[in-house]
Amino acid sequence: MNDYLVKALAYDGYIRAYAVRTTETVSEAQRRHKTWRTASAALGRTLTAGVMMGAMLKGEEKLTIKIDGGGPIGVILVDSNAKGEVRGYVSNPEVDFEANELGKLDVRRAVGTTGSLTVVKDIGLRDFFSGQIQLVSGELGEDFTYYFATSEQVPSSVGVGVLVNPDDTILAAGGFIFQLMPGIEEAVITKIENRLKEIPPISKLIEKGLTPEEILTELFGKEQVKILETIPVKFQCTCSKERFADAIVSLGAAEITDMINEDGKAEAHCHFCNERYQYSKEELEELRNAAK
Repeated sequence: MNDYLVKALAYDGYIRAYAVRTTETVSEAQRRHKTWRTASAALGRTLTAGVMMGAMLKGEEKLTIKIDGGGPIGVILVDSNAKGEVRGYVSNPEVDFEANELGKLDVRRAVGTTGSLTVVKDIGLRDFFSGQIQLVSGELGEDFTYYFATSEQVPSSVGVGVLVNPDDTILAAGGFIFQLMPGIEEAVITKIENRLKEIPPISKLIEKGLTPEEILTELFGKEQVKILETIPVKFQCTCSKERFADAIVSLGAAEITDMINEDGKAEAHCHFCNERYQYSKEELEELRNAAK
């Protein structure tokens, strides 16, 4: 099954909901960055939240999530857009611990709890929205829930989960976000709160192989969910050899001359996808000419 996201409404439009399967997307990130199990869970949860938040955007809008909790994993950085495309990395991919007291991967310990979660939205025409919160959990689902309530003033619930095999490969990943719209009745809110207490954690739903539609059905009941749109999801980087070449040209002819004289070649490395691009002496000379 390919990864995909669904947008939906529930309870006559008083709830806006998103659910997503990100197993292949997180697997691609794990393969590219060679993340260890706990690092994979932290990055995968952030990628999953990021792709759902990207689905809230329009057109060419995009956003960046930065989580810096002070833990050994370092910074988690994720980019996403409205097209279901997402990319991301962690500063230190080689982080893993024994299971926590609940028998789960200790994401809180890897991420840390002393730092912040920042979201920057690029909504075009050099117009940016930025929101930041102090981390409240380090488990990330609760932190994104708090972000929506605090920075965007939208009561929300965020569930993100990643299951990792003993050999570091990804078994399953996915999540949901639902948001309460103005005018929703208290009785409906109480019903949903009780339902959240009853259903298994998102990781268990993922382990069962539930589709995004079925995750929303578990939350609200089949008769209450109206699917609006389905979007394919994938790990997609925007880097290319040509883009890095433009960046080299922008350094100026003198800097490029130094590269040629010192090494006779150059390498560019993309942190988001771990791709490396090589430039020969002849290519650098062409770029120097362009810089002139």
